[in-house]
Amino acid sequence: MTRSISLLFGVHAHQPAGNFTGVVEEAHEKSYRPFLRTVYRYPEFRFAIHLSGWLLEQLLERHPEDLALLRHMVSRGQCELFGGGDMEPVLAAIPARDRLSQIEALSSRLEAGLGARPQGAWLTERVWESSVVTALHAAGLRYVMVDDYHFLCAGLDAAALGGWFSTEEGGERLDLFPISEALRYRLPFAPAREAVAWIESQAREGGGEAAIYFDDIEKFGIWPDTFEWVFEQRWLEHFIEGVLASPVIRTRHFAEFHREQHGRGVVYLPATSYLEMGEWSLPAARAADYAALLEAQKAAGHYERFKPFLRGGIWRNFMSRYPEANWMHKRMLGLSERLAALPRADARLRALLHRGQANDAYWHGLFGGLYLPHLRRAVWNALLSLERELEQLAPSAPAARQDADLDGHDELLLRAPGLVAALRDDGHAALVEFSSLPLAHNFGDSLTRRVEHYHGRIGEQASSHAGEGIASAHDRVAFRHAITRADAEPDARNRALFLDAWESREGAATWPRYRPTRGEEAGFHAPVAGGTVHKRYVFHDGALAVSWQLEPGDAGTWCSELNLAMPSCDGFLGRYRGEDGVLGGFGERHVLENCARLRLEDGVLGGGLEVLMDPPARVTAQPLHTVSQSEAGFEKVMQAATLELRWPVAPGRATVSVRLRPFQGVDP
Repeated sequence: MTRSISLLFGVHAHQPAGNFTGVVEEAHEKSYRPFLRTVYRYPEFRFAIHLSGWLLEQLLERHPEDLALLRHMVSRGQCELFGGGDMEPVLAAIPARDRLSQIEALSSRLEAGLGARPQGAWLTERVWESSVVTALHAAGLRYVMVDDYHFLCAGLDAAALGGWFSTEEGGERLDLFPISEALRYRLPFAPAREAVAWIESQAREGGGEAAIYFDDIEKFGIWPDTFEWVFEQRWLEHFIEGVLASPVIRTRHFAEFHREQHGRGVVYLPATSYLEMGEWSLPAARAADYAALLEAQKAAGHYERFKPFLRGGIWRNFMSRYPEANWMHKRMLGLSERLAALPRADARLRALLHRGQANDAYWHGLFGGLYLPHLRRAVWNALLSLERELEQLAPSAPAARQDADLDGHDELLLRAPGLVAALRDDGHAALVEFSSLPLAHNFGDSLTRRVEHYHGRIGEQASSHAGEGIASAHDRVAFRHAITRADAEPDARNRALFLDAWESREGAATWPRYRPTRGEEAGFHAPVAGGTVHKRYVFHDGALAVSWQLEPGDAGTWCSELNLAMPSCDGFLGRYRGEDGVLGGFGERHVLENCARLRLEDGVLGGGLEVLMDPPARVTAQPLHTVSQSEAGFEKVMQAATLELRWPVAPGRATVSVRLRPFQGVDP
């Protein structure tokens, strides 16, 4: 029989909900538009596309002419649409009821906007857990894409992966297509003729084999160096023309291949994602060990043989690694439960929950967005907007104590009209959240500076690519900002609001270790300087008041640190205003003596925070930066405006207090 192979070619298009308009527009200009307009000229080239719901919404609104091309390609049978979760959640990380509503929301959006409901689904970051099977099956989806690595980890041979397989959960079936890692690493980085030749080399007698590709469309134009390579140097045209001219390659839809070819048996996959995610999800030291192990196996020539057994962490490890992500995730779960308890769920409220489940801000790797404050802010904005509505329908108790984030320490959640504060009983008696529901903003959404395993590459020279083709983002070392190792120095304790310290007359600093005060809802006490300190939180008149009653046995300085998330960061719309007027931006350092009142005004937020100190304090205000890596390179990102408040204290008894009052509107 004639040798042939089916090319199942799919692309995944996604932008995080709440991403900057300029970023989305650049992605459209450099990738989405030229890709769609190129493939439109080749009706015989069949392909699949998955668009996340928020991006589809943006493109339909801003660029309907390009989406009209896509709709035409769907109607003429050139393009197959793929579904999944509407706001690109990791399905395994959200409740089963929300998996169903997310999937249905995107399927309906695709049908309304592009004219077809999907049969297949894209799994966010290819995160596989068998628990997702039942929701996908119930939503009418028949197959999903996962990496061939998933199958290798289940013990299958790479040579057997040129087709689809079946799995089940509780007897409910879902079929699985293995995405070829070899093809992912060739497209679009290898020359087009080499990529086509490699696909041809996989052809078999009888034509039952498939070369399966499904990966980010952003690799075609947005990744570094790819716009010139893919479009200006016409890589995509050359690839499509080479495929169409090949005597052995036939482009097909996944649905067509699925319908016409028999499955290759039943398979049960372990919980995993793509190989790189296994490294990113590990703690820094273990991630470095894991990367070294992989390199050692490659150098020894054993990597391909032992790769299935060299597994790293799983996606859920990010909730263990980053308390900030875990807190956000568990708050989301709590709001989901509250929404589900309503007699009837309003579609608008469910849409807010869906936006709060968008994956990007919950994890970090080369592509995850945990380190990007605007993506975390978008999640918090959705969750707090939902909470504002839920509080009107079913108000919460003014105080509740529980281990909300399951970390072994209770949290005390305090509520007043329009305000939420969360304190963790971990010895610091500090706020991990301070949210304004009218502003739908969490002022406690800062990020602790931690060691990341790639910090070891700071100081390396930027890498270059040798040979024909271009380098993948995984293989590049680049620096968007000037960064030194000192910039990546980790914090000694997690960032929060009202982290206290006692400084002796000699300058030695100690941290009080608080215990809850019996009989007080939000009271704590600790030994300090041979005496005691009593700390108390209370809501009053639209503000949160924090007071310390100090009874030290010696003179010294009482210090408290506030890390305040301000959406403007170091942009021009954020500024400090003192009693004598504007002081400067959040990205600058300011030292204020005898300060009783400081306003943080934020034009992006459309409001801000007033800090009132009694007695007046010495205030040092400065930006908090972190160092992280993305596909564009290493970058410094401002996470918070850090205020250090200091009061001199004599032996005996003294009381100091701070009030935080959110406000709407910004003075000109």
